[in-house]
Amino acid sequence: MTRAKQMRLPSVAVLVWLCLVTDSNVWTASGSDVTTPATSTNMTNDVQQVFTQHEVIPDVIDVAPKEFAKISYPSGVSVEGGNELRPTQVKDQPRVEWTAKPDAYYTLFMVDPDAPNRKEPKFREIGHWLVGNIPGTKVEDGDHMYAFAGSGPPNGSGLHRYVFLVYEQPAGKIDYSQAPRVSNRSRNHRVNYNHRAFVKQYGLGELVAGNFYQAQYDDYVPTLHAQLSSGTE
Repeated sequence: MTRAKQMRLPSVAVLVWLCLVTDSNVWTASGSDVTTPATSTNMTNDVQQVFTQHEVIPDVIDVAPKEFAKISYPSGVSVEGGNELRPTQVKDQPRVEWTAKPDAYYTLFMVDPDAPNRKEPKFREIGHWLVGNIPGTKVEDGDHMYAFAGSGPPNGSGLHRYVFLVYEQPAGKIDYSQAPRVSNRSRNHRVNYNHRAFVKQYGLGELVAGNFYQAQYDDYVPTLHAQLSSGTE
């Protein structure tokens, strides 16, 4: 076999990688499936390192999720494991994606553990978003218990961590009819939220994905605070 012909043949490693890409599905919020390499041990280690470095472990969770959730906002910014974003950039509900089983249901949380500030978090946690019974990653089809509220760190309170967590529902659909319903015009039930207690109460399973960013006060915050004071539900 000539050298030219040898160079045209793909290596065994490349063929194996292509097989992994073809067989691994991610179900997106729009319901379409795209391909992605399977989660590696290195990725799991990276998630553990980032969540520990920023003390999300143990402040919010005890064990790192299996993978980073992919979170992108209409403004064009994305969540990248503790990067700093401005409240103005993250004021609208984001798109959240993770590796999901097409026949499974999931619950999504977004919490702020640093209220009123990280040094004295006496209001830990603030519940910013809660959606259960998500089929695959079709968040729009889930049970929206806490309507999405963007970041509103008080002026002078420094950086707050905003943490997204996705848990699998091992028994399938859950009856969330007794859980509080909170609009995007209300603070009710948001302050001193305890996502761990909710996980235990409803028997949620594995923490399959998560991510977080940090934010501090900007000019959008007063608008959000006024919005959350405009209703009672």
